[in-house]
Amino acid sequence: MLELSKLEELLKIKFKNKKLLLQSITHKSFNSEINYEKLEFLGDRILGLTISKKLIELYPNAKVGILDKKLASLVNKNMCYQIGKLLKLDNFILIGNSNKKILKIEKKIISDCCESLIGAIFIERGFDFTKKFILNTWKIFLTKSDIIIVDAKTKLQEFSLKNFKTLPIYKVISSTGPKHKPNFKVGVKIQNSKFVYAIGPSKKSAEQTAANKLLKILNQL
Repeated sequence: MLELSKLEELLKIKFKNKKLLLQSITHKSFNSEINYEKLEFLGDRILGLTISKKLIELYPNAKVGILDKKLASLVNKNMCYQIGKLLKLDNFILIGNSNKKILKIEKKIISDCCESLIGAIFIERGFDFTKKFILNTWKIFLTKSDIIIVDAKTKLQEFSLKNFKTLPIYKVISSTGPKHKPNFKVGVKIQNSKFVYAIGPSKKSAEQTAANKLLKILNQL
């Protein structure tokens, strides 16, 4: 129980049900019957619900597509892994030493354990407490989520795939100027549209500008 008390100190949460906390950090390779899988399932849903509601509050004017991308960036396995590392969960997770394959998926285990811990906190303290824990733990990443920008090329690609099931067509028309200061003229079109052209200091820049122009013509901006 000494290790659990250290984890409780890091989490700043005192568990009445120590077995629940122990289960939340137990991988199936250590105990095939009592492990964190069901808690992870529960924690994943609570995390998604909490972050979804917070994003609507933070960005009331954002379109659903933008909110969806922000949510995906905040609740994916990589983010949960980062949070798990911040909470130092890897120092407490119980895994079977004999299974060498476990070592290869350490990131996934830490990520899963992060979600299972949320599930355990929910059972132990209820939704309001768990919501506060999540928002406090994710705070730094929530404030950074406003840098997530859906660029013009991505928007145009999504529009084209949704409406025509085909990708936009980009075409380099010309490349002029010296190597250290080139100018690219690029055209882009989708089904049922004409080519729209733009010029930029790089192919990528010109493509973004052209995509942006076409989106405006399509009334998608």
